[in-house]
Amino acid sequence: MVFSLIGGFILLFLAGELLVRGASNLAEKLGVQPLVVGIVIVGFGTSVPELATSVQAALQGAPGIAIGNVVGSNMANMLLVLGAGALVYPIATKRSHVFRDGGLGVFGAVVLLFAAWQGGLSRFTGIVMVIILIGYLWYLLHDDHQQREYAREEAGITKEPFKWSSISVDSLILLAGLVGVLLGGKLLVDGAVELAKVYNIDEGVVGLTVVALGTSLPELATSIIAAFKRETDLAVGNILGSNIYNIFGIGGITATISPIPIEGQMASLNIPLLLVMSIVLVGIVVWQHGVTRITGGAFLVGYLAYVFALLA
Repeated sequence: MVFSLIGGFILLFLAGELLVRGASNLAEKLGVQPLVVGIVIVGFGTSVPELATSVQAALQGAPGIAIGNVVGSNMANMLLVLGAGALVYPIATKRSHVFRDGGLGVFGAVVLLFAAWQGGLSRFTGIVMVIILIGYLWYLLHDDHQQREYAREEAGITKEPFKWSSISVDSLILLAGLVGVLLGGKLLVDGAVELAKVYNIDEGVVGLTVVALGTSLPELATSIIAAFKRETDLAVGNILGSNIYNIFGIGGITATISPIPIEGQMASLNIPLLLVMSIVLVGIVVWQHGVTRITGGAFLVGYLAYVFALLA
Protein backbone atom coordinates (compact mmCIF):
# COMPACT_ATOMS: atom_id res chain seq x y z
CA MET A 1 0.00 0.00 0.00
CA VAL A 2 2.65 2.52 1.11
CA PHE A 3 5.07 1.53 -1.66
CA SER A 4 2.29 1.77 -4.23
CA LEU A 5 1.35 5.28 -3.09
CA ILE A 6 4.94 6.53 -2.95
CA GLY A 7 5.83 4.85 -6.24
CA GLY A 8 2.77 6.38 -7.89
CA PHE A 9 3.66 9.85 -6.59
CA ILE A 10 7.26 9.63 -7.81
CA LEU A 11 6.37 8.19 -11.21
CA LEU A 12 3.66 10.80 -11.77
CA PHE A 13 6.03 13.63 -10.93
CA LEU A 14 8.92 12.41 -13.09
CA ALA A 15 6.78 11.33 -16.04
CA GLY A 16 4.70 14.51 -15.79
CA GLU A 17 7.87 16.59 -16.09
CA LEU A 18 8.87 14.66 -19.22
CA LEU A 19 5.42 15.07 -20.71
CA VAL A 20 5.37 18.81 -20.07
CA ARG A 21 8.87 19.28 -21.46
CA GLY A 22 8.05 17.43 -24.67
CA ALA A 23 4.69 19.18 -25.08
CA SER A 24 6.16 22.64 -24.45
CA ASN A 25 8.97 22.10 -26.95
CA LEU A 26 6.50 20.86 -29.56
CA ALA A 27 4.20 23.83 -29.07
CA GLU A 28 7.11 26.27 -29.28
CA LYS A 29 8.24 24.79 -32.59
CA LEU A 30 4.68 24.98 -33.88
CA GLY A 31 4.62 28.71 -33.05
CA VAL A 32 1.67 28.69 -30.64
CA GLN A 33 1.18 31.54 -28.13
CA PRO A 34 2.35 30.90 -24.51
CA LEU A 35 -1.15 31.10 -22.99
CA VAL A 36 -2.51 28.68 -25.58
CA VAL A 37 0.48 26.41 -24.96
CA GLY A 38 -0.39 26.47 -21.27
CA ILE A 39 -4.06 25.67 -21.83
CA VAL A 40 -4.03 23.27 -24.78
CA ILE A 41 -0.70 21.47 -24.46
CA VAL A 42 0.60 21.83 -20.91
CA GLY A 43 -2.88 21.91 -19.34
CA PHE A 44 -3.76 18.68 -21.12
CA GLY A 45 -0.40 17.09 -20.38
CA THR A 46 -0.52 17.81 -16.66
CA SER A 47 -4.13 16.57 -16.51
CA VAL A 48 -3.27 13.13 -17.90
CA PRO A 49 -2.49 11.82 -14.37
CA GLU A 50 -5.97 12.89 -13.22
CA LEU A 51 -7.51 11.22 -16.28
CA ALA A 52 -5.61 7.96 -15.75
CA THR A 53 -6.38 7.97 -12.03
CA SER A 54 -10.10 8.76 -12.35
CA VAL A 55 -10.71 6.22 -15.12
CA GLN A 56 -8.84 3.53 -13.18
CA ALA A 57 -10.84 4.39 -10.04
CA ALA A 58 -14.16 4.20 -11.89
CA LEU A 59 -13.26 0.88 -13.50
CA GLN A 60 -12.20 -0.52 -10.12
CA GLY A 61 -15.53 0.43 -8.56
CA ALA A 62 -14.27 3.43 -6.57
CA PRO A 63 -16.37 6.34 -7.92
CA GLY A 64 -15.74 8.40 -4.79
CA ILE A 65 -12.05 8.58 -5.63
CA ALA A 66 -12.84 9.47 -9.27
CA ILE A 67 -15.03 12.51 -8.53
CA GLY A 68 -12.98 13.43 -5.47
CA ASN A 69 -9.89 13.52 -7.66
CA VAL A 70 -11.53 15.95 -10.11
CA VAL A 71 -12.83 18.31 -7.41
CA GLY A 72 -9.75 18.01 -5.21
CA SER A 73 -7.34 18.57 -8.10
CA ASN A 74 -9.13 21.76 -9.11
CA MET A 75 -9.02 23.03 -5.52
CA ALA A 76 -5.31 22.18 -5.39
CA ASN A 77 -4.72 23.97 -8.70
CA MET A 78 -6.43 27.17 -7.57
CA LEU A 79 -5.04 27.35 -4.04
CA LEU A 80 -1.84 25.29 -3.86
CA VAL A 81 -0.44 25.47 -7.40
CA LEU A 82 -1.36 29.09 -8.16
CA GLY A 83 -0.39 30.16 -4.65
CA ALA A 84 3.04 28.51 -4.85
CA GLY A 85 3.69 29.98 -8.31
CA ALA A 86 2.74 33.48 -7.16
CA LEU A 87 5.08 33.23 -4.15
CA VAL A 88 7.98 32.47 -6.50
CA TYR A 89 7.09 35.38 -8.81
CA PRO A 90 3.89 37.51 -8.97
CA ILE A 91 1.66 36.25 -11.77
CA ALA A 92 0.23 38.70 -14.31
CA THR A 93 -2.24 37.98 -17.11
CA LYS A 94 -4.88 39.66 -19.29
CA ARG A 95 -8.42 40.12 -18.00
CA SER A 96 -9.96 38.93 -21.26
CA HIS A 97 -8.18 35.58 -20.96
CA VAL A 98 -9.34 35.12 -17.37
CA PHE A 99 -12.95 35.92 -18.27
CA ARG A 100 -12.86 33.44 -21.16
CA ASP A 101 -10.97 30.52 -19.63
CA GLY A 102 -11.74 31.10 -15.96
CA GLY A 103 -15.38 31.66 -16.89
CA LEU A 104 -15.53 28.22 -18.49
CA GLY A 105 -14.08 26.78 -15.28
CA VAL A 106 -16.90 28.43 -13.32
CA PHE A 107 -19.43 27.00 -15.77
CA GLY A 108 -17.86 23.56 -15.29
CA ALA A 109 -18.34 23.82 -11.52
CA VAL A 110 -21.99 24.74 -12.15
CA VAL A 111 -22.37 21.63 -14.33
CA LEU A 112 -20.91 19.46 -11.54
CA LEU A 113 -23.26 21.02 -8.99
CA PHE A 114 -26.27 20.44 -11.24
CA ALA A 115 -25.14 16.82 -11.78
CA ALA A 116 -24.79 16.37 -8.01
CA TRP A 117 -28.40 17.51 -7.55
CA GLN A 118 -29.40 14.86 -10.10
CA GLY A 119 -27.51 12.16 -8.19
CA GLY A 120 -24.34 12.02 -10.31
CA LEU A 121 -22.75 12.25 -13.74
CA SER A 122 -24.59 10.10 -16.28
CA ARG A 123 -23.14 8.83 -19.55
CA PHE A 124 -25.21 11.38 -21.50
CA THR A 125 -23.90 14.26 -19.36
CA GLY A 126 -20.37 12.93 -19.78
CA ILE A 127 -20.70 12.89 -23.57
CA VAL A 128 -22.05 16.47 -23.59
CA MET A 129 -19.13 17.60 -21.40
CA VAL A 130 -16.59 16.07 -23.79
CA ILE A 131 -18.30 17.78 -26.75
CA ILE A 132 -18.11 21.14 -24.93
CA LEU A 133 -14.39 20.60 -24.33
CA ILE A 134 -13.74 19.76 -27.99
CA GLY A 135 -15.66 22.87 -29.09
CA TYR A 136 -13.70 25.05 -26.68
CA LEU A 137 -10.34 23.70 -27.86
CA TRP A 138 -11.32 24.17 -31.51
CA TYR A 139 -12.28 27.79 -30.83
CA LEU A 140 -9.05 28.42 -28.89
CA LEU A 141 -6.79 27.00 -31.61
CA HIS A 142 -8.77 28.67 -34.42
CA ASP A 143 -8.57 32.05 -32.70
CA ASP A 144 -4.83 31.63 -32.06
CA HIS A 145 -4.26 30.67 -35.71
CA GLN A 146 -6.12 33.75 -36.95
CA GLN A 147 -4.14 36.05 -34.64
CA ARG A 148 -0.82 34.58 -35.78
CA GLU A 149 -1.77 34.86 -39.47
CA TYR A 150 -2.82 38.49 -38.96
CA ALA A 151 0.47 39.26 -37.17
CA ARG A 152 2.46 37.69 -40.02
CA GLU A 153 0.57 39.70 -42.64
CA GLU A 154 1.11 42.94 -40.71
CA ALA A 155 4.83 42.23 -40.36
CA GLY A 156 5.16 40.98 -43.94
CA ILE A 157 6.59 37.65 -42.79
CA THR A 158 6.31 34.62 -45.04
CA LYS A 159 5.35 31.39 -43.31
CA GLU A 160 8.23 28.89 -43.31
CA PRO A 161 7.57 25.29 -44.41
CA PHE A 162 7.05 22.92 -41.50
CA LYS A 163 9.62 20.15 -40.95
CA TRP A 164 8.36 17.00 -39.22
CA SER A 165 11.91 15.85 -38.48
CA SER A 166 12.40 18.73 -36.05
CA ILE A 167 9.75 17.42 -33.65
CA SER A 168 10.62 13.69 -33.56
CA VAL A 169 12.67 13.78 -30.33
CA ASP A 170 10.10 15.93 -28.53
CA SER A 171 7.36 13.53 -29.64
CA LEU A 172 9.24 10.61 -28.10
CA ILE A 173 9.74 12.54 -24.84
CA LEU A 174 6.02 13.33 -24.74
CA LEU A 175 5.10 9.69 -25.41
CA ALA A 176 7.44 8.46 -22.65
CA GLY A 177 5.85 10.91 -20.23
CA LEU A 178 2.36 9.80 -21.23
CA VAL A 179 3.15 6.12 -20.59
CA GLY A 180 4.74 7.02 -17.25
CA VAL A 181 1.76 8.98 -15.95
CA LEU A 182 -0.61 6.18 -16.95
CA LEU A 183 1.41 3.68 -14.90
CA GLY A 184 1.79 6.16 -12.05
CA GLY A 185 -1.95 6.76 -12.00
CA LYS A 186 -2.65 3.05 -11.64
CA LEU A 187 -0.15 2.68 -8.80
CA LEU A 188 -1.63 5.68 -6.99
CA VAL A 189 -5.21 4.41 -7.28
CA ASP A 190 -4.25 0.94 -6.07
CA GLY A 191 -2.56 2.41 -3.02
CA ALA A 192 -5.36 4.89 -2.33
CA VAL A 193 -8.09 2.24 -2.51
CA GLU A 194 -6.13 0.04 -0.11
CA LEU A 195 -5.57 3.00 2.21
CA ALA A 196 -9.30 3.73 2.33
CA LYS A 197 -10.08 0.09 3.17
CA VAL A 198 -7.38 -0.37 5.84
CA TYR A 199 -8.11 2.84 7.75
CA ASN A 200 -11.83 2.97 6.95
CA ILE A 201 -11.51 6.39 5.31
CA ASP A 202 -14.23 7.62 2.99
CA GLU A 203 -13.20 7.21 -0.67
CA GLY A 204 -14.25 10.80 -1.43
CA VAL A 205 -11.89 12.17 1.22
CA VAL A 206 -9.01 10.06 -0.13
CA GLY A 207 -9.73 11.35 -3.63
CA LEU A 208 -9.94 14.96 -2.42
CA THR A 209 -6.64 14.82 -0.53
CA VAL A 210 -4.07 12.09 -1.22
CA VAL A 211 -4.98 11.33 -4.84
CA ALA A 212 -5.75 14.95 -5.78
CA LEU A 213 -2.44 16.15 -4.36
CA GLY A 214 -0.51 13.37 -6.09
CA THR A 215 -2.03 13.98 -9.51
CA SER A 216 -1.54 17.76 -9.11
CA LEU A 217 2.23 17.41 -8.72
CA PRO A 218 2.87 17.93 -12.49
CA GLU A 219 0.82 21.17 -12.40
CA LEU A 220 2.73 22.29 -9.30
CA ALA A 221 6.12 21.57 -10.87
CA THR A 222 5.12 23.25 -14.14
CA SER A 223 3.79 26.43 -12.53
CA ILE A 224 6.80 26.84 -10.23
CA ILE A 225 9.21 26.33 -13.15
CA ALA A 226 7.21 28.76 -15.29
CA ALA A 227 7.24 31.33 -12.47
CA PHE A 228 11.01 31.03 -12.09
CA LYS A 229 11.34 31.65 -15.84
CA ARG A 230 8.90 34.61 -15.61
CA GLU A 231 6.56 32.84 -18.06
CA THR A 232 3.42 33.86 -16.17
CA ASP A 233 1.05 33.26 -19.10
CA LEU A 234 2.23 29.66 -19.22
CA ALA A 235 1.66 29.29 -15.46
CA VAL A 236 -1.87 30.73 -15.60
CA GLY A 237 -2.72 28.80 -18.76
CA ASN A 238 -1.54 25.58 -17.11
CA ILE A 239 -3.86 26.09 -14.14
CA LEU A 240 -6.92 27.34 -16.03
CA GLY A 241 -6.47 24.73 -18.75
CA SER A 242 -5.99 21.92 -16.24
CA ASN A 243 -9.18 22.91 -14.38
CA ILE A 244 -11.15 22.87 -17.62
CA TYR A 245 -9.73 19.48 -18.63
CA ASN A 246 -10.37 18.07 -15.17
CA ILE A 247 -14.08 18.86 -15.25
CA PHE A 248 -15.07 18.53 -18.90
CA GLY A 249 -12.42 16.09 -20.07
CA ILE A 250 -11.72 13.85 -17.08
CA GLY A 251 -15.18 14.09 -15.55
CA GLY A 252 -16.79 13.70 -18.97
CA ILE A 253 -14.65 10.79 -20.20
CA THR A 254 -14.86 8.94 -16.88
CA ALA A 255 -18.66 9.32 -16.73
CA THR A 256 -18.92 8.15 -20.36
CA ILE A 257 -17.01 4.98 -19.45
CA SER A 258 -18.75 4.46 -16.11
CA PRO A 259 -21.46 6.77 -14.65
CA ILE A 260 -20.26 8.49 -11.45
CA PRO A 261 -22.63 8.81 -8.47
CA ILE A 262 -22.23 12.05 -6.48
CA GLU A 263 -23.67 12.08 -2.99
CA GLY A 264 -23.11 12.99 0.65
CA GLN A 265 -20.57 15.65 1.55
CA MET A 266 -19.26 15.76 -2.00
CA ALA A 267 -22.61 17.05 -3.26
CA SER A 268 -23.54 19.20 -0.28
CA LEU A 269 -20.16 20.81 0.53
CA ASN A 270 -17.16 20.12 -1.70
CA ILE A 271 -18.68 20.86 -5.11
CA PRO A 272 -20.46 24.04 -3.89
CA LEU A 273 -17.14 25.12 -2.36
CA LEU A 274 -15.43 24.46 -5.70
CA LEU A 275 -17.97 26.75 -7.41
CA VAL A 276 -17.44 29.52 -4.84
CA MET A 277 -13.64 29.28 -5.13
CA SER A 278 -13.81 29.30 -8.95
CA ILE A 279 -15.80 32.55 -8.85
CA VAL A 280 -13.48 34.05 -6.22
CA LEU A 281 -10.41 33.15 -8.26
CA VAL A 282 -11.73 34.84 -11.41
CA GLY A 283 -12.72 37.92 -9.36
CA ILE A 284 -9.32 38.24 -7.68
CA VAL A 285 -7.28 37.70 -10.86
CA VAL A 286 -9.40 40.21 -12.79
CA TRP A 287 -9.18 42.75 -9.96
CA GLN A 288 -5.42 42.41 -9.49
CA HIS A 289 -4.59 41.67 -13.16
CA GLY A 290 -3.00 38.51 -11.79
CA VAL A 291 -1.97 37.12 -8.40
CA THR A 292 0.38 38.95 -6.02
CA ARG A 293 2.72 37.26 -3.54
CA ILE A 294 0.43 38.22 -0.65
CA THR A 295 -2.59 36.68 -2.39
CA GLY A 296 -0.51 33.62 -3.26
CA GLY A 297 0.38 33.19 0.41
CA ALA A 298 -3.30 33.51 1.36
CA PHE A 299 -4.18 30.82 -1.21
CA LEU A 300 -1.63 28.44 0.33
CA VAL A 301 -3.00 29.03 3.83
CA GLY A 302 -6.50 28.45 2.47
CA TYR A 303 -5.46 25.13 0.95
CA LEU A 304 -3.87 23.92 4.19
CA ALA A 305 -7.06 24.86 6.06
CA TYR A 306 -9.17 23.03 3.45
CA VAL A 307 -7.14 19.81 3.75
CA PHE A 308 -7.12 20.01 7.55
CA ALA A 309 -10.93 20.41 7.59
CA LEU A 310 -11.33 17.34 5.34
CA LEU A 311 -9.13 15.16 7.53
CA ALA A 312 -10.35 16.46 10.90
